[in-house]
Amino acid sequence: MSKLSSTTPSWGTSSFGHPADCSPLQRSELADHMVHCSAHQGHLQGLEDRAKELRSLLAGRVVTSVLLITLMVGASWLAL
Repeated sequence: MSKLSSTTPSWGTSSFGHPADCSPLQRSELADHMVHCSAHQGHLQGLEDRAKELRSLLAGRVVTSVLLITLMVGASWLAL
């Protein structure tokens, strides 16, 4: 079994009787992770916003199309 070096961050869920505090290395790794995640969140948020805009645009067109088809069917029925 290989031993981990002291420079490798180690994540634990217990403080083993010591004060529950993060090491500077763990804080650094967490900060890097948060920067990485927030960068991806920005791209995904932009994509989600564009999808919502497209959906609202298409929803408006669907209502207009249904209304026009209904009016055309009604007008042709009255013309008969």
